[in-house]
Amino acid sequence: MNTPKSDFSLIQLIPNILTVAGLCAGLSAIRFGVHGDYTLAAQFILAACVLDGLDGRLARFLGSDSDMGAELDSLADFVNFGVAAPLVVYFWALQDMRSAGWISVLIFAVCCAMRLARFNISSRADDDDDGPNDHFIGVPSPFGALLVMLPMFVSFAFADTPLLPAVVISANMILVGVLMISNIPTWSFKNLRISRENVKFFLLGVAVFGAAVLTYAWITLVVLCLGYIGMVLWHFFGKPHKHLDKES
Repeated sequence: MNTPKSDFSLIQLIPNILTVAGLCAGLSAIRFGVHGDYTLAAQFILAACVLDGLDGRLARFLGSDSDMGAELDSLADFVNFGVAAPLVVYFWALQDMRSAGWISVLIFAVCCAMRLARFNISSRADDDDDGPNDHFIGVPSPFGALLVMLPMFVSFAFADTPLLPAVVISANMILVGVLMISNIPTWSFKNLRISRENVKFFLLGVAVFGAAVLTYAWITLVVLCLGYIGMVLWHFFGKPHKHLDKES
């Protein structure tokens, strides 16, 4: 008997399972942030970023992408990157600022919601007439969360370094929020192609990066964030490219 097209196999549900797992990771980050376990909270946010990078690609690979999956992914992105990440930073360093620190959290969350809303609208428009695209418009929400947490990564990586002033951390949060809803072109890896001659070097680089993450996790994340900022600046001042307004 043929299986109806409306039914999904268990394997095809794996992308949605990953999305739900990412959502649980983001909510757990809030819990551990409330209890003052900021290292574990940051690790849960990072886990949510990894799961967010996998679910959409796996859904397209398995042919199980759906409207429900897209909406679920968008809602999970808002909770994980628009709510959990700034809240963890707030619990970590901004509570003494009281209202000013909370306002920066609200601004970032609203900017993230607007960023995701813009993405949903562009997805429904399904305008593919521009051909291949090679960059995002505005900073994607997962990278926005990482940039907001950059002061935390620096603190974890260099324990003897004095904590940045709360006003600087708050200003960074607002700035990243504005960058998410801006029209600044940011680098996309979706259409990155590796030549056959360079595959071995690419795989070696992946191995080195993996070893660095396992050995010097926080320093590697600091370097990653700074490298991303550098790519944003290079892409912004470089020649214009066709845009790709998608999250992951």
